[in-house]
Amino acid sequence: MTLIDRDKRYVWHPFTQAQIAPDPIPIVKGDGVWLYDEDGNKYLDSNSSWWTIIHGHGHPYLAEKLHKQFLTLDHTVFAGATHPAAVEAAEKVLKVLPNNFEKIFFSDNGSTSVEVGIKMVYQYWYNKGIERKRFLALEGAYHGDTFGAMSVGQRGYFNKPFEHLFFDVDYIPLPTEENVDQICEQMVKLFESGEFAGFIFEPLVQGAAGFRIYSPEHLDRMMEIARRYGVKIIADEVMTGFGRTGKTFAIQHLKNCPDIVCMSKGLTGGVMACGFTAATGEMYDSFLSDDLGKALLHGHSFTANPLSSAIVSASLDLLMAENTQKRIQQISKAHQRFVKEHQNNPIFRSVKSLGTILSCEVEIGEESGYFSDLRTKAYNFFLENEILNRPLGNVIFFNPPYCITDEELDDFYQKLMKFLNEQ
Repeated sequence: MTLIDRDKRYVWHPFTQAQIAPDPIPIVKGDGVWLYDEDGNKYLDSNSSWWTIIHGHGHPYLAEKLHKQFLTLDHTVFAGATHPAAVEAAEKVLKVLPNNFEKIFFSDNGSTSVEVGIKMVYQYWYNKGIERKRFLALEGAYHGDTFGAMSVGQRGYFNKPFEHLFFDVDYIPLPTEENVDQICEQMVKLFESGEFAGFIFEPLVQGAAGFRIYSPEHLDRMMEIARRYGVKIIADEVMTGFGRTGKTFAIQHLKNCPDIVCMSKGLTGGVMACGFTAATGEMYDSFLSDDLGKALLHGHSFTANPLSSAIVSASLDLLMAENTQKRIQQISKAHQRFVKEHQNNPIFRSVKSLGTILSCEVEIGEESGYFSDLRTKAYNFFLENEILNRPLGNVIFFNPPYCITDEELDDFYQKLMKFLNEQ
């Protein structure tokens, strides 16, 4: 049997309707910004393999550190034990976060990092003996696929079969210049009830909603209101962290700081599964007690796996290096030039960029949506032109690995416009 035949017999793919989906691409190799299939065809990894591969595929420094760690310690229980790789990884991440964060809780992906953050907020109030059980989130949010993460995400999107199992959440629109005053008034009315435990958001960019970019000034206003009413703030940096917005974290564009930051994806440069939930000292201290029931009784079999921990440290070494920081700024400027060139182009309903993220909402004469058939047309066109890109409906986005060259950037822009001009 071929690889595809074996896959179709044994594998259940994510976000895929198997009855109507085309055969998956048989990827057998990655190198830099390129993926290769079993027939030798290459594809530009234009979305960094689900926004994770920030340094490109097969980076020798990451391979060296992974191999070295494997020869030393591959795995150990993390309850009642520790190891150097985990401690170093936590130290390094806390050093590049704002200095109000003091502790890292390890998990294994973005959804679980958010799940941990939600549990921290709920139990913070429980441990204090204060009844606050409501959450506030943004319309269009996506925070993951575990039940707590789904509860604070957009309803009726991916999760309709499970909605009867979610806890209640209030939603406010994504802030714009036109509606931010009304949103702030709405938040005050909600928070005056004294019932809200937490406020969660994807800072500055909503990923799955179509890479909707919004203003740090508006988010700061909203965070100030949450602070005024004692509502705990969670920033979901799973997608936006580690250079994607031009800064190491999106919250570094803000004046206010959250209480919790959730991380994954670029955390390990996409090489290993890992999630971090960073918390302030105040959050951590609320769990200290002689009562075991007030501890955060949460964990995973692979919590603080030494291999993934070692890669976190290695990936941060690469991220903070001068050449990577320079490349992030060069990609950001290239995107800005593209936006400036096409901001009045009627092909686009909107074209925006933030850091290494370029978001192009294509005008289709109807409401935007994840299930727009433009997605399939664009996906197939890009494959035929050596690019792997999975649009979100009529939103084509581009957030490449940081090692992409100027020539490769220009080639993507040219092929994007070729596709759109032929529609």
